[in-house]
Amino acid sequence: MHFSLGIDAGGTYTDAVIVRDSDGAVVESSKALTTYPDPLPGMKNALDKLDPEYLGDIKLVSVSTTLSTNTILESTGFPVGLIMVGDYVIPEKLPTDYWITVSGGHNSDGEELKALNLDEVEEFALKVQSKVSAFAVSSYFSNRNPEHELAVKKAVKELTGHPVVCGHELSQDLGAYERAITAFLNAQLIPITHKFIQAIIREFEGRGINANMLMLKCDGSVVGIEEALEKPIETIFSGPAASLVGASHLTRLDTCAMIDVGGTSTDVAMMKNGLPELSSSGAVVGGWQTRVKAIRMETSATGGDSHIWLKGDRINVGPRRVIPLCRAAAIYPGFREKLKHNRVAKGYLCENIQVTKFYVRTGFRPIELKSGEREIYRQIGKEPVSFGDLLIALKKRPSPLILDSLIQKRLIQAIGFTPTDALHVLGEYTEWDVEAARIGAYLLGRSLKQDPEIFSAEVKRRVARNIAEDLIAYMIEGMPRDEIDRVLKGKNFTRFCVEIPVVLLGGPVGAYAEDLRKLINAEFIVPEHADVGNAVGALVGKGIKRVEILIKTRLVPRTREEVVPLGEEHCAAPESEVIQDMLQEEKKNEFIVFSPSERKKFEVYAEALEYAEKLGRQLVMDYMNSAGLAKEDIRIDVSRKHLAPSGWTDVPLETKLVYVGIGIPRNNVTV
Repeated sequence: MHFSLGIDAGGTYTDAVIVRDSDGAVVESSKALTTYPDPLPGMKNALDKLDPEYLGDIKLVSVSTTLSTNTILESTGFPVGLIMVGDYVIPEKLPTDYWITVSGGHNSDGEELKALNLDEVEEFALKVQSKVSAFAVSSYFSNRNPEHELAVKKAVKELTGHPVVCGHELSQDLGAYERAITAFLNAQLIPITHKFIQAIIREFEGRGINANMLMLKCDGSVVGIEEALEKPIETIFSGPAASLVGASHLTRLDTCAMIDVGGTSTDVAMMKNGLPELSSSGAVVGGWQTRVKAIRMETSATGGDSHIWLKGDRINVGPRRVIPLCRAAAIYPGFREKLKHNRVAKGYLCENIQVTKFYVRTGFRPIELKSGEREIYRQIGKEPVSFGDLLIALKKRPSPLILDSLIQKRLIQAIGFTPTDALHVLGEYTEWDVEAARIGAYLLGRSLKQDPEIFSAEVKRRVARNIAEDLIAYMIEGMPRDEIDRVLKGKNFTRFCVEIPVVLLGGPVGAYAEDLRKLINAEFIVPEHADVGNAVGALVGKGIKRVEILIKTRLVPRTREEVVPLGEEHCAAPESEVIQDMLQEEKKNEFIVFSPSERKKFEVYAEALEYAEKLGRQLVMDYMNSAGLAKEDIRIDVSRKHLAPSGWTDVPLETKLVYVGIGIPRNNVTV
């Protein structure tokens, strides 16, 4: 009997599932804390909890990870040289110090605007080759004609030996600057991804796992390991994509909304007719707008580990993430007693100064600390310390801003009361130390004259309302958050209604289902294995390939042979002024086909359309075959959009063909 293995390294937990190939049933699952910044140890820990007998029969492995996303968010990617071809308007912000613009580029018809200056390109490449690990190149309208990008790639690769990423290889969408950013981010991820994937392969080989290896993309599809190595940028946000695909699989619903409540955030997305709903503008990561096709999602900083803190009589949820009190008590001996006797003067209350907040040093090494930061950092060690401890050690009030700076630099980590603690108090999730959670609820609740249960129930309601707000913000794009909140508070005798099922995923997410039903009229479903739904999604993602082909009509002058009458009596006659005028004024239609593989011209629209339709299907099939899919396992859907002015009776000005191939990857290829 054969099995498949899915692994998802999320922000808090790394989940692993084993699925039986014959019927898709989950036969075993495990969870381990995600290790940071390298997720591999966490993956090993999750694998160690699985039955070794199953692992010997694994024939397919699929992985989703936060590695690419975290690398971009933390600016820890490898240095990259950026080459922009054409008349770029350079914004104030660029992601690298090593960049150049050179003459060249094309127009919207794919015709060369200026000759490419390869001499400048080669001079720049030689100048920075020792300072960068890869190059990225983007040229004006390379999606209509990539010849300048390809020429730069060939020259730079021959000169330096470094990897070179082209914008047109990652996106056929308009936006030269956005394609440049996409190519840059992809280039800086390549060395990290190579190292990570090779380490995973060695780990699997060491465990006797000989399987086809896939990675999940941020559009919810899976990709073979070779393409993942070339295009790691496409794995950003693969975690939410895995959750969405997992929600659909676990419930057998082709159309549904999904809410994934993780440790750090809540993600909302939607599956429609078996395919994830995609963002029309591309993924935004770390503030950079890319042209990467990604699922459309609504994300907020509400999670199981969100910090619950007080300001006056107001309960605040997040946005910062902390170690829950219940987990801290299980990690640090004596923490529970320390928490019980902690005190904080009321006048000092802010997010970083709470009666339930402590600080502990991380494994990161400090670089260029300011004097105030060094002074506080020295007082924080491997055991949790409170604001009061720091006050005594420093003999003065520690600056909350400096504490915040040390947290942002990831040199210290905060411990505090969280929604996970509230669920421990209410008895709805008891994985860790219940008594520590109860002490925290007592310390915070007493200032509001609430006992631990009442305080925790209020925290739970606040979290549920935040989750409901995220769902409605997703379903009704553009609706102001304050308007959504006003309805959710129920003061107008009305409720939102969602007419498709809403699937809830995440560890203790079932605890919020009833509160959500009170807020929104919808069918909320908590499927079996909801706690590892993202790992299921990493495994059961379909092979999806989207190919877009554009046919553009333009007018071009006719040739002399087409204008001059072909009768024998005219052949020897000298050109007259009439014919000269006809040469200047007479025009004909020309049809240009733009595809990811080439640019081709036709004189007849029907021939251009026939060529485009055949090419689109061929490109989809070539991709699917390389992923191990047989022809009979692939479905290709085609959509056509024609652009023509009102009353237009001739051929369309533009025809856009979109091919979507869908199939299930096979497990008969080995890594």
